[in-house]
Amino acid sequence: MPAESAFTILFDGRPIPAEDGRSVAETLLENGVHTFRRTRNGEPRGPFCNMGICFECRMVIDGHPNSRSCMTPVRPGMRVETQHDSNIEAPDEDR
Repeated sequence: MPAESAFTILFDGRPIPAEDGRSVAETLLENGVHTFRRTRNGEPRGPFCNMGICFECRMVIDGHPNSRSCMTPVRPGMRVETQHDSNIEAPDEDR
């Protein structure tokens, strides 16, 4: 990783090395993270399509839930958290 493009992001409170030009999903997968969210039943989920179609890679990014990590470029100082769907309020149409 060239020094000028290397930085860190925080994943669940711990620093993760990142590189400019990569997505959040790509960065986490390269660092051995495979569970990006947990369903309402606690089942682990991670990226499936890596092109923004399946929504399996949703995470809390900089405080915003349901962010597609495969479509979000990493930025220095970014805070990424495993999403727990049981803590996310369902949209009106799902109630």
